[in-house]
Amino acid sequence: MPRAKAHSKKPSSKLPNTFRNFVAKYPKLGEAHEMAAKTVDAAGPLDRKTCALVKIGICVGAGLESALRSHVRRALELGVTRKSIEQAILLAMNTCGFPRTVAAWQWAREQVKRGK
Repeated sequence: MPRAKAHSKKPSSKLPNTFRNFVAKYPKLGEAHEMAAKTVDAAGPLDRKTCALVKIGICVGAGLESALRSHVRRALELGVTRKSIEQAILLAMNTCGFPRTVAAWQWAREQVKRGK
């Protein structure tokens, strides 16, 4: 698999207002967050699509609705299929539980309906 390339996150209206407001108030923390994200993305052999699916799984396990929606949107932008996103979520069922998996599945469905 090709190594993940660091990506630049442009300020986007797609980003949650809370995130944009936080970074506006604490720009150095926003820069540190961005630097850590780029460093982690480039740290190993996983391609960007695989990283996107892993991040979705992490969000399911942690119960992070807004992060899951964000990573679903990013995965779609990378060309990850809806079926692959669903499988990444379903893989969490035995480890994270049925209720958390169903909730994440619904969050992802809503994000897919919204589009990229």
